[in-house]
Order: sequence, then C-alpha cells, then structure tokens
Amino acid sequence: MAKVLVFIDNPGQALKKSSLELLTIARSLGETAVAFNGELRDDAAAALAAYGTEALYRPSASDLDDYLVGPKAAFLASAVAASEATVVLTENSADGKEIAARLGIKLGAGVITDVVAVDPDGTAHKSVLAGSYTTTAKATTPVSVLTVKANSITPEPALTATAPETVTVELPADATTASARITARNEKPASGRPDLSEARIVVAGGRGVDGNFGPVEELADALGAAIGASRAATDAGWIGHDAQVGQTGKTVSPQLYISAGISGAIQQKAGMQTAKVIVAVNKDAESPIFEIADFGIVGDLFQVLPQATEEIKKRKG
Repeated sequence: MAKVLVFIDNPGQALKKSSLELLTIARSLGETAVAFNGELRDDAAAALAAYGTEALYRPSASDLDDYLVGPKAAFLASAVAASEATVVLTENSADGKEIAARLGIKLGAGVITDVVAVDPDGTAHKSVLAGSYTTTAKATTPVSVLTVKANSITPEPALTATAPETVTVELPADATTASARITARNEKPASGRPDLSEARIVVAGGRGVDGNFGPVEELADALGAAIGASRAATDAGWIGHDAQVGQTGKTVSPQLYISAGISGAIQQKAGMQTAKVIVAVNKDAESPIFEIADFGIVGDLFQVLPQATEEIKKRKG
C-alpha cells in the first residue's frame, strides 16, 4: 500500500474544502500522513482525524511564513524522508505549484500539475490545452508529486477516525539562509465572499461590463458566489488582478460558472473550462464562449443579470 503525504500550509481554525479533497484522494491511494506548517487548532486537528490521517509532521522552525516558499519545500522534502511517502499531494495554487516544482528537484521526483482526478494506482488525470483534452500521466520515479485542482471531488471522511501522532521534522541547516525574507505584509480587506480558487459558484465579468461590476457583484452575493474576471477587465483596472481567471490568472473548477460579457477566448477558457456547468451571457451570438457553455443567453448583461438576481432573491425569500 502506498504511503501518501498531504501538505497543508497553515490549516487555520477549520480545514478548507480543498484540503479535505486532498485527504480524500490520499486515503484512496494508501496510508495518509499530513505535513503542515503553522498552528494546528482543535477543529482542524479533529478534521484530520476524521479523514483518516495516520501521522502528522510539523517543522522544527516556526518562522517558515517569514520567507518565500523555499524553506517550505525543504521542510516537505524532510517530511517525505521521515514518512517514507511515495506520493505527495499539494494544492494547485501558485504557491503549491512552486513548492511541488522545488520538491521535485530536491527528490528527483516526477511532478504532475493541474490534476483533476487520481486513480488508485497513482495515475493522474488532467486537463490540457485550455481544457480541449483530458490526459493521463503517471510518474515513473520512486516519489511522485501531484498538485490537485480544487472542486475536483466530493470530500468524504473515513469510516473510522484515527488518532494521529505528531512528529517534529528537523529542517536542513541551510533551509533559510539563501531564502528571501518577507519584511512586511498588508492584509487585503475581507470581502465576505468565498475564495475564488475554491468557490462552488463563480460569477465572472469581462470587457462587456464596461467598467461596471455592480450587476456581477449583486448576482454573486445573491448566490453566495466568488467574483472572477477576464484579463481584459483586470488590465483595464476595473477589478484587481487577483480576480483574473485564465491562462495567466487563476484556474477554477466550480460547480457553476456564470460568464457575463466575456468573449471566451482561449486564454479565458484555460482557466474555467473544467467547471461542471457553464452559463454564458453575451450580446454577441457568435462569441466563442457559447461553444463550451451548457446554457447560453444572448442578451445585455445589464438587463439579464439584475433579473436573475431579483428572481434568486425572491426564491430565497
């Protein structure tokens, strides 16, 4: 049976859905261990036990967040050695991908990114070429490193909870000496909306909003959704770049993706084509977005979105 190590960076008070997905996949592959950075609080620890975690590995240093991702990759390499893991799972975030790449170099391991499913034998399934194809890949190295997209599977706890023991892992002496240190942080004000990368519903606006994201925001709030945007909208300064979905932005895979005023060029498709249901609203009936949409509305988003918002609010009472 394979030994699987899941990396969870700063678990927080409660584990994110994406972390629970990683734990569910790990359990289907073999024995699950977790390497975590930061404080492990009671609710998060209980979730790890409920999802079948056999062992916990934490770094001997408590200041890894004061650096960029280099020391975290070094910690994870040490945790792989301590746990004898043959599979490592991380989030498919920008940091997760960089950590995976650095870990692959340290271990001489095969790295597979943008994974949407994993077979019990470790074969990974991923979307490529802007979602035009689904491919399978399997690392032939002793250790494989996979980054898994959020919303790929439904999290399922184990039949029986475990009581994992915590092991402290010593970092290499040079883990932080050559790493850039973070000297200051400015917290982004919380919007109250879900995180874009993990949201089950995303409402995205593009060039067609013409600088006015009001209808997009109102519909998103009515649905409890995250807000996304095309590159054209972020480049124009209408919304922050952290909302960009696409090849040079974030990759999302929600249950529902509503595209408003977005043409659906290949760059945009690359970031959202694995959504379970795609609804497109665009005045141009020839827009490429309609080629991949499950439902399409040819119309003015400034008329369609407010009507949808009003109807949703009525149904919610």
